[in-house]
Amino acid sequence: MPQSQQSAEVETTVPEDQPSDVEPIEAKKPRRRKGRRIVLITLLVLALLGVGGAVAGGLYLRSVESGIERVDAFEEVPQADRPEIVAKEAMNIMILGSDSRDPEKTTGSRTDTIILAHVPQDRKSAQLISIPRDTWVQVPKSKDGQHGGREAKINAAYAWGGVPLMVQTVEKFTKVHIDHVVIIDFAGFKEIIDALGGIDINSEKSFTSIHPPFRTFKQGMQRMDGETALDYARQRKQFADGDFARIRHQQQVIKAILDKAASGGLLTNPGKLNDFIQAASKSVSVDKKMSLMDTASQLRNLRGGNLVFMTSPTRGTGKVGSESVVFANEEKAKTFYDAVRRDAVSEIMSAAK
Repeated sequence: MPQSQQSAEVETTVPEDQPSDVEPIEAKKPRRRKGRRIVLITLLVLALLGVGGAVAGGLYLRSVESGIERVDAFEEVPQADRPEIVAKEAMNIMILGSDSRDPEKTTGSRTDTIILAHVPQDRKSAQLISIPRDTWVQVPKSKDGQHGGREAKINAAYAWGGVPLMVQTVEKFTKVHIDHVVIIDFAGFKEIIDALGGIDINSEKSFTSIHPPFRTFKQGMQRMDGETALDYARQRKQFADGDFARIRHQQQVIKAILDKAASGGLLTNPGKLNDFIQAASKSVSVDKKMSLMDTASQLRNLRGGNLVFMTSPTRGTGKVGSESVVFANEEKAKTFYDAVRRDAVSEIMSAAK
């Protein structure tokens, strides 16, 4: 029987979960090249500042659009098996994250963070839903037919079939049609944070890092440089709820980056903006269909205070064979994702509590 674990709730936090026992079958990492440019962070910063449609913002977006790293996210996804698009004007973006330089990471080709970002039709808010990486789900068969077709941890899909199988798995689990995919290496956030001059984080308690140089984090608000913030975001073993604490810390770091970028005069300081873009360019790629210009224009009225982090409904943790897993709360998840599918924002917020 699963141990009791908190159900989904609205949080100010980003996903990761208990240690994954799924080993990758093949290393299928997206290609990296020097020309890759920042997408999600720049996009949100420009949108938060309301300059998506401005001349300067538009020119800048055009300058980075051509260098965006693209991945084949949907080409291998059987169209007949995809969920119906119910709210045609809403937008759902799947954000996949990993931390390639995590000291505890011993295997590759695994996604530690899975977020379904729902942007309603009115574009005035966004709900970022973290799906724990150890959530036990049905994974469809991979294109080569050698993997999947059975229940497993949700992040096994990425190891077995890359982004396309991850799209299939998340869509099968949520019944929500995914419009775009963004992939982030959180290790690159170090340079992003340093380019911003550091960020402010409110630690929930005092604790010592388990990684060298074994920093001590004091309870309360403090300024962190990139290395310190990344170390903070990796900690989980000092907390009773393990990787759920690391989810909260990651979400804190992401929110702090957006807050600092929006309030620190980033767009009025060309040198600072260039450092920010160059740092972030090493960490992000997107699907082939995503237009930075179009998306920034659509999100120009979005504000930081309207970004809400929440977690997919769960009913606890437990074991399946030798694997530690997170069990979805099927009844609550059905209601919750039905609200997402219909773009019923008030119901999304209510169902997540």
